[in-house]
Amino acid sequence: MLLAIDAGNTNIVFAIYRGTQIVAQFRASTREGRTADEYYAWLAQLMQLQGLDANEIEGAIIACVVPQSLFNLQRLCRKYLKMEPLVVGAPDVELGIVVTTDRPHAVGADRLVNAVAAHKDYGGDLIIIDFGTATTFDIVGHSGSYDGGIIAPGVNLSVEALHLAAAQLPRIAVERPQAVIGRDTVPAMQSGVFWGYIAMIEGLVARIKAEIGRPMQAIGTGGLSNLFRQSTSAIDLLDGDITIRGLRYIWERNGHHCGRPPQETSDDA
Repeated sequence: MLLAIDAGNTNIVFAIYRGTQIVAQFRASTREGRTADEYYAWLAQLMQLQGLDANEIEGAIIACVVPQSLFNLQRLCRKYLKMEPLVVGAPDVELGIVVTTDRPHAVGADRLVNAVAAHKDYGGDLIIIDFGTATTFDIVGHSGSYDGGIIAPGVNLSVEALHLAAAQLPRIAVERPQAVIGRDTVPAMQSGVFWGYIAMIEGLVARIKAEIGRPMQAIGTGGLSNLFRQSTSAIDLLDGDITIRGLRYIWERNGHHCGRPPQETSDDA
């Protein structure tokens, strides 16, 4: 079995693969102080409830944008799984795509993984819209190159900032309001957030396509992608597992690393 870990700023997803099939998927909130021991106790118990044995994990791969979490996730693999995980972004891990940005090392691991999966599964010129802590628009060229993108505040981040910065504005749920013009505070806020993001999505997709000058397909992923997809034709399709699938593709490409012993096995590793 393969353990694929996608560690973002808000959540960490642990997916268990048997061959090409995801047999279990678990989600935890990202907390920088969570130790390797805590990760393993939580993961092993959840796997057991699904009839899976953590001892059967033969390989592990991590995409992480939180450095302190990466340290403890690596330690989880070394201490308890007795293996060195592949880490997206490490010099010895091949992605199979070219990163054409000015500073390739600065691109988030999750964005690169999404590009790998999108190119393999869809081909052509692509826009990947990921609704996470930030809302990102990533450009994948016809040959599979990662050509840059756009980073905007995430929907929930915007809602929280609005509540914290304005004393009389409450915390709201992100949902489609019945009308564009709100006739009370909460509907007005919901309209500003929801239709404001719809306008941003449609506007940025149109500008990206105009700048590239070729037909492009827009793929939505992330927690709120389905909510927005229902109200705009700018998102052509949804793919909720694109990151986890991309991790498997990268692991398969780097199969010669699989199962190697950990570099460090002491408690201080």
